[in-house]
Amino acid sequence: MQFVVEERAVELGRYIVENSATVRAAAKQFGVSKSTVHTDVSRRLQYLDPLLYNQVRDVLDINKAQRHIRGGIATRKKYKNNA
Repeated sequence: MQFVVEERAVELGRYIVENSATVRAAAKQFGVSKSTVHTDVSRRLQYLDPLLYNQVRDVLDINKAQRHIRGGIATRKKYKNNA
């Protein structure tokens, strides 16, 4: 069972790096919760593959910096369509 969790953590990390994906997008793709993705890539991956962990951190830091912009765009769309 432990091997499956470790393998999933590495696969999630690769998916996030290759697709510049958000945690939410990765969770949807793999059919797991956002909490599981976050735990896998922020805790487990650090010990399993430090190089991949650093690449994932870079992608997630960019996503975090852009989060407020995507939220603003979504809110604008919501109210523009309701007007």
